[in-house]
Amino acid sequence: MQALSILESGAFDLTVRRLCLELIEDRGHLGDTALIGLQPRGVLFARRLRRELQQITGDKTITYGELDITFHRDDFRQRPVTAIPGTTALDFSLDGWRVGLIDDVLYTGRTIRAGLDALLAFGRPRSVELMVLIDRRFSRELPIQPDYCGRSVDSIDGQHVTVEWKESDGQDRVLLNQVQR
Repeated sequence: MQALSILESGAFDLTVRRLCLELIEDRGHLGDTALIGLQPRGVLFARRLRRELQQITGDKTITYGELDITFHRDDFRQRPVTAIPGTTALDFSLDGWRVGLIDDVLYTGRTIRAGLDALLAFGRPRSVELMVLIDRRFSRELPIQPDYCGRSVDSIDGQHVTVEWKESDGQDRVLLNQVQR
């Protein structure tokens, strides 16, 4: 089965910009906000958001970090391939910050749960809001919902959402693929 395109480059860019504008509209300013991207693919989204927010606001000092959750996952010992941790680049305390936790795809909610656990090692944020590019709405195993969502996708078991980034994959797009079993 051929992959179904969910977002192509032009719509992809508009979606990222819209999410930035929603964040600015809700927050007013970003001075007390820290954007935290989850490794590996949420970091690509978070970096893009930070660049776009800097361009929109003119503020080059947007607080930003990258968080590895490998050993906070509840399934890391059960995976067939040995987990290879990413890097965490978070050199400040999250005490009192309004955190924007960022990932590319929300599926079961387990990655976000692990991200919340890992965040607590860096302090106690005032609040945490979740921003995702794609929300696979009917696949939740945990009661986690995004505060900001680029696109909702109704998918079934046996389908996989792939987000491709210009920086790592050569183009921006989102595909819905049928997984071969």
